[in-house]
Amino acid sequence: MGKVYERIDGRLRTFIEQQKIFFTATAPLAGDGTVNLSPKGLAGSFAVLDELTVAYLDFAGSNAETIAHLRENGRITLMWCAFTGPPNIVRVHGRGEPVFRDDPRFTELVRHFPEVDIDTHGLRAIIVVTAELIRDTCGYAVPFMDYREERTLHGDRFRRENDETLDRYFQKKEHVASSIDGLPGLPLPLPPRPGRS
Repeated sequence: MGKVYERIDGRLRTFIEQQKIFFTATAPLAGDGTVNLSPKGLAGSFAVLDELTVAYLDFAGSNAETIAHLRENGRITLMWCAFTGPPNIVRVHGRGEPVFRDDPRFTELVRHFPEVDIDTHGLRAIIVVTAELIRDTCGYAVPFMDYREERTLHGDRFRRENDETLDRYFQKKEHVASSIDGLPGLPLPLPPRPGRS
């Protein structure tokens, strides 16, 4: 039987923080727009900021659907499921905002992710989500799966980049500056990393 929670704390927070992967879902306002669902899972890239606020690091990639949808309407759902231990699914429905590298809040927010080298993965934004509805469901049909290890491919690929080459990479990608549906995505040219110009 599912339950609604008033805040992210205690057992619920522990469950969220122990999961190796979570999923984000966003959509544009247009009824015929493209719904986006993304897996997230680099160790240390998610943080609970307070009882109603979470954040995760948004890294270099070949599109920016989540960013575009959040810039348009702010709606987002995060989901975690138990692949080991007792079955459980937790969803946080809320409002999200991409905090870009030139935002004054960026430097303070990035301190919540001490395990991640922001120079390695082409960090382009921090997604901050304010929870409006927090709930869990049984997860009885989610299979058992074992975590083996982190992939190194993303870091191996993007540690070679500096701000200039990363910007050129994004400029070449069709759906980074704008979404599949033509919504504004990642601001380009890419804002410099904090402390750099």
